Amino acid sequence: MHESAAWVPNVLFGLNPMWVSSILLIVTYVAIMSEKINRSIVAVLGAGIMILSGVLNQDEAFKGIDFNTIALLTGMMIIVSVTRKCGVFQYVAIWSAKKSQASPWGILIMLSVVTAVLSALLDNVTTVLLIVPVTLAITRDLDVPPYPFLFAEIFASNIGGTATLIGDPPNILIGSLVDLSFNDFVINLTPVIIVIMAVQLLCTHLIWGRHMSATPVRRARVMAMNEMDAITDWTLLRQSLSVVAIVIVAFVLARPLHLEPGTIAMFGAAALMLLDNLVHHGEAQTENINKTFADVEWITIFFFCGLFMVVHGVEVAGVLKLLADHLIVATGGDLALTVYAILWSSAILSAIVDNIPFVATMIPLIKAMAPNFGGPEGLLPLWWALSLGACLGGNGTLIGASANLTVAGLAERNGIRFSFLTYTKYAFPLMLISIAISHVYMWLRYL
Repeated sequence: MHESAAWVPNVLFGLNPMWVSSILLIVTYVAIMSEKINRSIVAVLGAGIMILSGVLNQDEAFKGIDFNTIALLTGMMIIVSVTRKCGVFQYVAIWSAKKSQASPWGILIMLSVVTAVLSALLDNVTTVLLIVPVTLAITRDLDVPPYPFLFAEIFASNIGGTATLIGDPPNILIGSLVDLSFNDFVINLTPVIIVIMAVQLLCTHLIWGRHMSATPVRRARVMAMNEMDAITDWTLLRQSLSVVAIVIVAFVLARPLHLEPGTIAMFGAAALMLLDNLVHHGEAQTENINKTFADVEWITIFFFCGLFMVVHGVEVAGVLKLLADHLIVATGGDLALTVYAILWSSAILSAIVDNIPFVATMIPLIKAMAPNFGGPEGLLPLWWALSLGACLGGNGTLIGASANLTVAGLAERNGIRFSFLTYTKYAFPLMLISIAISHVYMWLRYL
């Protein structure tokens, strides 16, 4: 949670910082949605105007950047870049396709389930960075459209990430600030996540799956492949898998180790780059490192930096707190009504603004309601509603969660158009279905 009390907005011409920051946020999002200008340019320009207008100063703006997220993104992109060179992703692609008898729909199910499970154990961004290259290799070989696969994996990553403490940043915030354990999240959220995942796959099948097919020639070509031939560097494979395994274990043990995911990812990236470059010297080493850094999605990195600043401006101006206050007052202290209000409002807001500042603002406000609901124990349904709403709501738009933008960036680099409006047209209704299921689950289990 960002400490913003020391900074008081001093907006030009004495304008109201709430209005200025809100208008700037809306203009920024409209410009991103229009897709006329690259989203990284829009976000960084928006951040600059937030500072020039006086809503933020430079120091306060940089406080808004979640450097843990930036480090995590960058570190895992580097690890994936190096690991990709040994051919392991091609191996997984061929193995997955053959296990599904090269059926496009079977492969989509398999990759979606793998994505959801990995997202529960890792963070969402790491998971999609590992899965997307596999997906693109499979869809190229089968000559089927990659978009439905990538769309399903975005949803699977955010759904799976909701199930555990470490799966999604809002859960990490809730777990650490409310002192809820890994097991608490698994016991309370995994049952509904399994149902939501099954419904999501059914919807994906109805929209795309039933229309997908690959020619017998393409399927036969895939089935004839030997996955072992894909491995081009056994030494790098062993090094990469060792580093990835250590990084995964460190993610799981991050809390007792007192390490942030960003630190783990960056250290893992540095270690793997060291191992990869021991055989290179001089200019060859520099060239190899340049290739690795070129694989980092800098458009996504700078987009996040700018967007974090813009959203922090809205937070500092008091807009998020105002919304949260109105939400709690409107429910009148009724537990069921409060749960449903938090669930639905978190989902809608998380689809259009970053869910981390919203969750950070909601936590102290919910804690203050403890006397109304019989102490801290009585607040548990509210925490689960906040987690489900914030995490699942991120599926609603392309800018709702880190994983969404990461997949879009990787897709665009491979020549696959990932339109904001096209994604939203399919994603927002499906997100609302997942929240409706969560609503029923909360009613049945806690209310």
